[in-house]
Amino acid sequence: MSSEQMFETAEKIERAVLVGIALPHEEWPLEESLKELDSLITTAGAETVGTLTQKLDKPHPRTFVGKGKVAEIAQLVGALQADLVVFDSELTPTQQSNLEHEIKGVKIIDRTALILDIFALHATTREGRLQVKLAQTYYLLPRLRGMWAHLAGHRMGGGVGSRFGEGESQLEVDRRMVRRRIDSLTAELVKVETERATQRKSRASSRVFRLALAGYTNAGKSSLLNCLTGADVLVYDKLFATLDSTTRRLELPDGRVITITDTVGFIQKLPHTLVESFKSTLDEVREADLIVHVVDAAAEQREAHILAVQEVLQEVDAHNVPQLIVLNKSDLLSSAQREVLTKRHPNAVLFSARSGSGTDELFSAIVRFADKASVLMRVLVPYNKGALVRLAHEQTTIISEEYVGEGTLLELSVTEDLVSRFAPYRTG
Repeated sequence: MSSEQMFETAEKIERAVLVGIALPHEEWPLEESLKELDSLITTAGAETVGTLTQKLDKPHPRTFVGKGKVAEIAQLVGALQADLVVFDSELTPTQQSNLEHEIKGVKIIDRTALILDIFALHATTREGRLQVKLAQTYYLLPRLRGMWAHLAGHRMGGGVGSRFGEGESQLEVDRRMVRRRIDSLTAELVKVETERATQRKSRASSRVFRLALAGYTNAGKSSLLNCLTGADVLVYDKLFATLDSTTRRLELPDGRVITITDTVGFIQKLPHTLVESFKSTLDEVREADLIVHVVDAAAEQREAHILAVQEVLQEVDAHNVPQLIVLNKSDLLSSAQREVLTKRHPNAVLFSARSGSGTDELFSAIVRFADKASVLMRVLVPYNKGALVRLAHEQTTIISEEYVGEGTLLELSVTEDLVSRFAPYRTG
């Protein structure tokens, strides 16, 4: 094989056939769910070449779709020279094994495996990689009998769905070894989570107002972060571009300094193993003072996106945290559409990270929430009370500071638990 041929082989884009079933009472239209699955395929570096659907009352216990549809899939795979078949729902180990037996010479993966694969592709920090590896290992554990060897890189030829512990030896097919792997990854994550918890505790003790961004994947959270803070977080028009949380300093118009944290995007049918594995990252959301729920206002499934995010927030016990909905990409809407949105979500902020429209309104809304969590005070601290001034610097937001004859004149934003410490020196 020539070097040119080797290069072409290495760069070959995998061809995928998508399969979905329409079930009664589904919240998401099958067409929209498959459109999202196609976006996931693109994000993973492959391309969709064909789609098959079937209407069923419930998934077939043996092969997910009916026997005739399995034969149709196999025929389409051959005709289109596809490399993989991707099912829009999670397959049971039995279904996966049976499908691999029926459809020869092609990879069979499900939506969960695809999402895990994308996370493996995008994880950059040590914590992110550990979280993804743990989620993948949990996913593979019940599939050892029929799937582990199939998902090994030497049989799959690499590519989409194969980034499952690249380079692992065949010995790790053994369940005991996999469980040991889970224990090892869990232990490593505990160490990292301890460090993260220490950082969160430090930020909490500083009494700085903490804001966390949450939202459906590709809603524009990173763009919003950049717009508000002037940060240079990379922004991609792809699903799950952000996996590792990013915390930045944000100065409000009144001079107060708060923190703002970008977090992993959510998605419908988000694998439970990922929610569990990313628990420490999602702790940033649960322990925030305010969740800014970023919504793609121009998305056809906007309301379904909102519901999917709320479900994950419920799952991680963050549903009681105050929440502000920000309808991003509002510049893509007509005035009539914006009016409808405003009526449907009267407390939301219409915003555009691309144009900056709505920035003042968003800052005003954040200030209102921050005001509820703190008290503005003007105090004159005598010079012999230096410890109180140090406390102000360490655990309050100082808006202004002036040295006068009687002491230090401070304008502060103080949390309620500290009001009594400064109350005796209140002035004005």
